[in-house]
Amino acid sequence: MTATGASDEGVGARGAPVNGPVDGPWWWARRRSAVLDVFLAAASALECLIEGAKFADEAQLPELLGLLLGLLAGSVLLVRRRWPVAVVLVSIAVMPAEMGVILGLVGLYTLAASDLPRRIITLLAGMSVAGSWVTSYLNVQQGMAGQREFRPPLWFAPVTSVAVGLLLTAPPVLWGLYIGARRRLVESLRERADGLERELSLLADRAEERAEWARNEERTRIAREMHDVVAHRVSLMVVHAAALQAVALKDPEKASRNAGLVGDMGRQALTELREMLGVLRTAEGPAVRSAPAPAVPERLAAVASRAGAQATERERPAGPSGRPAGGADEPGPVGVAAAGAPVPEQRAGEAAAEGPQLAELADLVGQSRAAGMTVELTIDEDAGQAAAEAGCRYAARVERTVYRVVQEALTNVHKHAPGAQARVRLAHRDGELAVQVENGPGESGAAGAGLPSGGNGLVGMRERVTALGGVFVSGPTETGGFRVSAVLPVSAVQAA
Repeated sequence: MTATGASDEGVGARGAPVNGPVDGPWWWARRRSAVLDVFLAAASALECLIEGAKFADEAQLPELLGLLLGLLAGSVLLVRRRWPVAVVLVSIAVMPAEMGVILGLVGLYTLAASDLPRRIITLLAGMSVAGSWVTSYLNVQQGMAGQREFRPPLWFAPVTSVAVGLLLTAPPVLWGLYIGARRRLVESLRERADGLERELSLLADRAEERAEWARNEERTRIAREMHDVVAHRVSLMVVHAAALQAVALKDPEKASRNAGLVGDMGRQALTELREMLGVLRTAEGPAVRSAPAPAVPERLAAVASRAGAQATERERPAGPSGRPAGGADEPGPVGVAAAGAPVPEQRAGEAAAEGPQLAELADLVGQSRAAGMTVELTIDEDAGQAAAEAGCRYAARVERTVYRVVQEALTNVHKHAPGAQARVRLAHRDGELAVQVENGPGESGAAGAGLPSGGNGLVGMRERVTALGGVFVSGPTETGGFRVSAVLPVSAVQAA
């Protein structure tokens, strides 16, 4: 309904039909609405024709004029949905002629069911009551004047007129108000349902995008873990195999030793691959599917660390005290105390399950030394001793990230700078842990092992460090070498 009285009955707030598609002519939303209005207009026109002829006879007017007035007045119902105010005004105008009963009833219903302001509906309904009261009062007075023996009390004519006016006005108005309120409620519910459907569709699209992003992120994490835990040992295998080929005829003893190292490295790599593939297979079960997304990469790191530690313990010779011997120029306690990650022996199994730790840096450096690289490990002794006295260690993710950075940096030295000297520096500061791996230029006469490079090493290191809020810098040095540096914010965890 517009401000001028034009009604959009049957059409939703946004132009959509209320109960079906718009297939009716002109202002009708549906064909059945047009058929209903034509039927009502025909019935009203017939009633007005009869009353018009009677009115013309009583008023001594031409009968044709009465018939024409009745036809025009009754046919106004055709536009009741478009101009309900005009229909009600016409019904009020023809009340003195005692015609338009159907016109008045249907017009008041249509007016009340429309979206016009309540004050307009109240005003027109009051005018209709007043017109009905006046018409009924005059008819009652005229009837009593024609019957002299009938002497009703004075209140009879007014009360009867008011009753007739209310009877002709109240039912259609109340019914129209009810129908209009129900239609508006249905439209509101339909709009709300459409809005919820659109929101659900958007949420489903966003959920699919998040799931796709999570899957891509998970694939990247798993690929990074597999690259870190396998590429290092395979690179050492290639280096030992190249050394074996070079000294096979000149130094059979050294060749035999290198062959044994290649076999040990191959067995370690196979063990790690088997363990990781087992983790990926069990990740398809319901128990693992309900776990958080990072669970698989964390388990991969733990498995690789555990397998590597077992293989390293098997290959390292026992010292005089029966404990595995450390590097040539590194005492055993340095790997734990100086690294700032003092883990008691009773927590060794639990620590291994969390992935590689700073305590394993000495073993990692020792593997590169066994492959022929000259590596120097320098650790901030003062900070390491302070952490040891406090009985604390760093978070597992921090220790694992530092270990992977050093591991990948040493692997890159084997690949790109054969014969170069490397230096690993670890510094403990207030609230942060810094690591730097720097190598000089490779020996001009040293033959490379021909290791392929996928270009993912530096990218993986940067992703690991930045994921923890750290800073990663890499680049060539002035002397022709290469430097990798990382600084990570840390929080000490009290050791049990």
